[in-house]
Amino acid sequence: MVREKRIKIKSIGIYLPEKILTNYDLEKMVDTSDEWITTRTGIKERRIAAGEQVTSDLGVEAAKMALEKAGLKPEDIDLILVATNSPDTIFPSTACWIQRKLGTREMAAFDLQAGCTGMLYGLIVSEGLILSGICRRVLLIGVDVLSKITNWEDRTTCVLFGDGAGAFVLEESQDESGFLSHCWGADGSLGELLMLPAGGTLHPASEQTVKDKLHYIQMKGNEVFKNAVKRMGEAALEAVKKAGLEKDQVDFLIPHQANLRIIEAIAERFNLDRNRVVVNIDKYGNMSVATIPVALYELQQEGKLQPGKIVVMVAFGAGFTWAASVYRC
Repeated sequence: MVREKRIKIKSIGIYLPEKILTNYDLEKMVDTSDEWITTRTGIKERRIAAGEQVTSDLGVEAAKMALEKAGLKPEDIDLILVATNSPDTIFPSTACWIQRKLGTREMAAFDLQAGCTGMLYGLIVSEGLILSGICRRVLLIGVDVLSKITNWEDRTTCVLFGDGAGAFVLEESQDESGFLSHCWGADGSLGELLMLPAGGTLHPASEQTVKDKLHYIQMKGNEVFKNAVKRMGEAALEAVKKAGLEKDQVDFLIPHQANLRIIEAIAERFNLDRNRVVVNIDKYGNMSVATIPVALYELQQEGKLQPGKIVVMVAFGAGFTWAASVYRC
């Protein structure tokens, strides 16, 4: 059953850094090869933020594009919600830094941290705030600059990540479009599979934590792969069921762009043709929370988001978190 009240994406904005780091560039940095990276991940290149760029810089550019496309000013927004795993500072929030750079005050602003699933978690939180009447419009931004927390000497992780930002202006739908259902969950017992060990109260910054490279992403790749395939597949199917739809009614699947093998495994569960599965990991790598909004934006630019089309977005991330959302264009 389609819910009577829904929220919709009024506009999308993105920002991608200019610098491109290819697999051939990485061959000069670590013991790897284009063939090794491509066959295991599907990645050919990724975007890297400039040295002086911080997370809020990327986020504010995506936000400006989304606001412009919506025909809105920053003061027309009731909440700035930022999903990120690489904040400018632990506090204040990156959302507050973005608010400052937009030149606005008063409206609420805070960060949400849920690993790479953060953008979908943010959608669910935004829906509750809008449909409850607390907010009229939410500016939801997914942005990460993972290049600054990546160990560029670790060939198992440095080949994976890229930087980028995406933003949605969200409001209540007045027609048949909007989010039909969501599914989300977490399993904290798997937290050590993908983590940034130091910088918090568990391992406060010290000379030793820096020496031990604990301020960089650490990942147990094989375990992450197995759990990601399982949880993303289950979440996507559950969200479709909750929307009152069947698998064959899905027009497009947008999986989190972490690994091509994971994407192919999820697509197989839906029996979808390759042209209905959105894949851009070859161009951008894993941009964490930015992967889904950037992919949705590109699908829109290709003219494929026609009225009535059903899009399933699904992600997993550190935590271990997962979520899926079903959207009617």
